[in-house]
Amino acid sequence: MNALPEPRFEELVAEALDAVPAELMDLLDNVVVLVDDRHPEEPDLLGLYEGYALTERGADYGGALPDRIMIYREAICDICEDEDQVAEEVTITVVHEIAHHFGIDDDRLHALGWA
Repeated sequence: MNALPEPRFEELVAEALDAVPAELMDLLDNVVVLVDDRHPEEPDLLGLYEGYALTERGADYGGALPDRIMIYREAICDICEDEDQVAEEVTITVVHEIAHHFGIDDDRLHALGWA
């Protein structure tokens, strides 16, 4: 499908974040979620977590810039046929990247059904 307009796509990302249980959202620490069209080096990448997972933060962690979760609009729209599929893929991608913040790796996510 053609890429959704950025404002609508950002609404879907916000809805996906709203669907994450409050208990988990309260545990997110120093994280910002952003939307971009594509990853410059991996154009098919749907999302990316950049930063230090909670499991990697030691006593010396402090004063760091926020971790970033990037959600790639055009890449997600490329693999979807309609807006409902985009919304579903956005939710999966948001959950996937938040899981990385908690130190959950791709193998575990796949085992849990969050491919």
